[in-house]
Formats: sequence, C-alpha cells, structure tokens
Amino acid sequence: MGDVKGFLKVKRQPGTYRAVCERVKDFAEVNLLRSESQNKEQSSRCMDCGTPFCHSGCPIGNYIPEWNDLVFHGQWEKAFSLLRATNNLPEVTGRICPSLCEYACVLGINDDPVTIRENELGIIEYAFKHGLIKPRVIKKRTGKKVAVVGSGPAGLACADQLNSVGHAVTVFERDDAIGGILRYGIPEFKLEKKIIDRRIKILEKEGIKFKTNSNIGVDYKIKKLLREFDAVCIACGSRTPRDLNVEGRSMSGINFAMDYLIQSNKRIKGEKIPANKLIDAKNKRVVVIGGGDTGADCVGVAHRQGASCVMQIEIMPKPSTSRTQDCSWPKYPILFKSSTSHEEGGQRDWSVLTKKFIGSNGKVEKLACIRVEFKKDASGCPIIQEVAGSEFEIQTDLVILALGFLHPEKKGIIGELKLDLDQRGNVKTNDNYMTSKKDVFACGDMRRGQSLIVWAISEGRRAAHHIDKHLMGNSILPTL
Repeated sequence: MGDVKGFLKVKRQPGTYRAVCERVKDFAEVNLLRSESQNKEQSSRCMDCGTPFCHSGCPIGNYIPEWNDLVFHGQWEKAFSLLRATNNLPEVTGRICPSLCEYACVLGINDDPVTIRENELGIIEYAFKHGLIKPRVIKKRTGKKVAVVGSGPAGLACADQLNSVGHAVTVFERDDAIGGILRYGIPEFKLEKKIIDRRIKILEKEGIKFKTNSNIGVDYKIKKLLREFDAVCIACGSRTPRDLNVEGRSMSGINFAMDYLIQSNKRIKGEKIPANKLIDAKNKRVVVIGGGDTGADCVGVAHRQGASCVMQIEIMPKPSTSRTQDCSWPKYPILFKSSTSHEEGGQRDWSVLTKKFIGSNGKVEKLACIRVEFKKDASGCPIIQEVAGSEFEIQTDLVILALGFLHPEKKGIIGELKLDLDQRGNVKTNDNYMTSKKDVFACGDMRRGQSLIVWAISEGRRAAHHIDKHLMGNSILPTL
C-alpha cells in the first residue's frame, strides 16, 4: 500500500448529507459526494492485510484493497477498471448497499472500518465525470437470443453480462419504465432516477433492447417468448408482501409499504393518482409497522409529505449498539442503525406487537398494542411472550405495513410454466440456475428470496455465466 500507516494517521470520515431542514422539503438526493482529495485520504486507511476479509463479505467479490490503493495513488482509471470488472451497478451500490464488506474489514476489529462504500461511489462518479465510461463495442455476436424478464438489479446485471459476450439480449419489464425496485421501490432521496436512466442509456447503446409495459403471460404470451428466444431468465423479484392478519385489517388507511413507495415515486415523476387511491401522509399521524430499511424509507417519505408525526414500531427487541458474541467479527451483525430518515424526526419503538386495528366508519384510528419479550423453549427455539399489563394504544390516521415479502408472485410465469418451487415458495433451480423448465433460468430474489441489492447483482452475474455456458458449451463470464 502507498501509506502503510494510513489507518493510524487518518480517522474514518463517514458520508455527509444535506441539512435536515433543507432536505425534508424535497425528494432530491440526501447524500453529498466527497471530494477527490477526501476519497484519496480515506482510501489510505485500507490496510495491507494478509487476508482481506472484505472480499469474503462482498457477494460480488469486489477488488476492494486493490482499487483503494489505486485511488490513493491517484490512478482513477485503473481503479474504475477493477471496479467495473465485478460490479455492473456501482453507482447504485455506492449509494444504497448496506456494506457487508465494511463489517468484515480487518481494521474494524479494533477501529472504525474503511469507508468502502463511499470510496466505491467516489470511483464511479469520477469515471462518469471524466468521461471514462463509454458504451462498449461488442465486436462479435453469437447469434443467440436471450430474454430477461424483470429489470431490477438482478435482471440488469444478467443482461449486461450476457450482452458483453455477444448474445442478443432483450429485457422485458411490465412497468412503464426500466429499473424494477430501483426505480419504484427506492425513494428518490436515496436514489435519484436520473442515476438509473444514465446507466440504461449506456446499456441501450451497447445493444441491449428494453421493452416496457410488457407483462409476460398477459401482454406477451409465454409460448411466444420460448419460441423466439434460445434462453429465458426470469428475475421478477419477490413481490408478495407479508400481511398482518389481525382484527380490523380490512379498514381503510392501512397500506403495504411497497404500494406507498411506488405511488410516491410515480407522483414525483408527475403521474396523477386518483383521489380514491391516493396514499398521502400530509397532516396525518403515521405509524410504520416494521423496523427494517423499507420501513425507514417509508418514514422518510412521510416526513417529506408533511406528516404531523411519524412512529415506527418493530416486534423484535432493540438491537445492540455493538457486536455481541453471537455476531463476532467478521460476521454481519444485527446492530442498532439510524438512517437519514430517522435523523429527520419521528419516534421508534421496539418489542411491540400489534393486536388489532381500531376505527370507526371503516377508517383506522388506533392500534391496540402490547409489549413482548423473546424467550427460548425447551429445544432452544425463540418464542414470543406477551408482557402482562403492558397494553397500550397508538393514535393514527395512516398505517404502513413494512413487514417484508414472502415469495414471488405465483400468477403469470410461475403458474403458467408450472415451475417447481422450494419450501419457501421461491423458484427452485438446479446448481446451474435452470428451473424445472428447460431453457428457463431464474435469479435474484425470485430464486434466492428477499435479499440485498448486492446479492441481486451477484445472482444476475452467476445466472449469466450458466446461461452462456448452456448456450455455448463454455463461458468466460465469471461466477462472481
């Protein structure tokens, strides 16, 4: 490394954000890009590790120590070349990835880990700014045609990889714009859609065809798809939400998180929503049930829509602020985290179980809740116990259910092709990512289950390798 004592001289400088009083007034990106000099300085903290565990923490195998060293030496073009070799969407992961790699950083054993995500973002934005990113010329085509159904991170990564080795790739998306969950499921203040559009334009120039408003099985017959393409990869995500089936659930004012986020993004885009379908937090008391990242995104949207107050509740106990014995380094720990949305206001509460919804005239007005604690039964399995006498109520005008997802939607491709499913209801594949239907592959949340964006990219890349090998007999595409 350029400065073997860099980690001793320089302290971690995390990402910076726009002032709260300013950013809650709009949906513009909250993140502020660091200067090139700041990125170089932070890159100097990357140690000359004998075994860099950040590699094992990263599902796509980013060359983290290598491009950190190159950034420190000002060799941005080489750093970008290494970053592009493993990551198809670094401008996205650099903004919203939970940074599994940082929790595996060796420096994190007794100090603050390297700011890997911010350094990655610095590299890709430098590359865009200085014209290093240009559409690749695919010199030779294979004559094989591949359809990718779904344009989220898994689908885009798979399409990019397959196109790079000469296959003719067409991406089908049932929504009116490309991006999947990146476009409609992630708030604008975390990921501005111009970032997605910038990447899509490059992929189009490289030869990938995109077809929107194409609901396979409805607008576009599956038999036709199988007839026209040599291979099909389905990457439609895991979109069946987990519900909260308690008394009063049928009342109005209770909505799924993804419905709320999708509608918010469409409104920002300029789409008019009918008054009877509008989900708006303005001047309302909002309760978000679910303590994960999606719930936090809903909190941020509610702030910007002008909610009178926002509360986020979670059935699990409040996480520890530091590693426990159950999550020792280099494992990814379950820690207490505050997002930019939480910094903007509102309340949070843990170990809360919603017993029922209460309201009048068919409209929700209150949540009946109780405190819970987790204990273990005779076999060591955790069980939930209600705390006697801890009942309480929360006043509300709008409830958002952010409880995660169960499995992919069964209607459409899965049902029509009668694809085999695993025990969790996800699409079952063999080790080569092929489903029970010949020439049909699956990747991403649809195959793995609800997961992280970096895992979706990894899934797309792995699926591309096996599809290429299936079509050509061998493949030069990496499996990471």
